[in-house]
Amino acid sequence: MDIETYSNGLLREIGGVAITYGPREWADTTPRALGSWTLEYQRFSSTLRAVGGTEITYRRWSSLPQTVGQWRCEHRKSRLQRIGPYELQYDRSGRICAVGPLQIDYAESRPARVRLQSNEALSDELLLVLFLVLFWQQQAWDSYYQANR
Repeated sequence: MDIETYSNGLLREIGGVAITYGPREWADTTPRALGSWTLEYQRFSSTLRAVGGTEITYRRWSSLPQTVGQWRCEHRKSRLQRIGPYELQYDRSGRICAVGPLQIDYAESRPARVRLQSNEALSDELLLVLFLVLFWQQQAWDSYYQANR
């Protein structure tokens, strides 16, 4: 299944599920919805607090997620390693290349395609986890590039 992006790198769609932004997408780079799920943020912040009815908690004074709904998140040296039952794998350049049974292919630096190990459809659970890891990865890259200008 494909992952579509806008020319400026914003995620547009994952496997046919639209990611929508503010009323003027060129001025607002914060996603507002994943399909029918509303994305909620901490007040005056870009910290994602909920996707639909799934709440996200973070470590105190950190951007590292602690829980996603009922799932615990595991980290190693500030790198997210697992969300609930889904282990994350990274390639040599530090990009997330697998989320549980999903393999992520990149076109240059952008995620372009996702392959599910079996020929099943993408479940809501996997869609949520995939969106979150891609969203957090993009936030980390944006922060890095802003700090190193």
